Amino acid sequence: MADWLSLAAAPTFAIMVLFTAVTGGADMICSSAQEPLPLTGMAAMYLLMAVFHSAPWLRLVSSRRSEVGRS
Repeated sequence: MADWLSLAAAPTFAIMVLFTAVTGGADMICSSAQEPLPLTGMAAMYLLMAVFHSAPWLRLVSSRRSEVGRS
């Protein structure tokens, strides 16, 4: 169960990146000037969190490739 739960973190953060970048999130309240790139503040943090939590996905893909290679 814990293995499957660990797979939920990266997609959740990726969805949060998209939602925050599209809607502006808390950055719209805190900033007075419009930023040229939407990946600042919270969106950048969510992007980093998605990258840091991608290890379970990389292990899953790696194990699937090694199983296919053995067949």
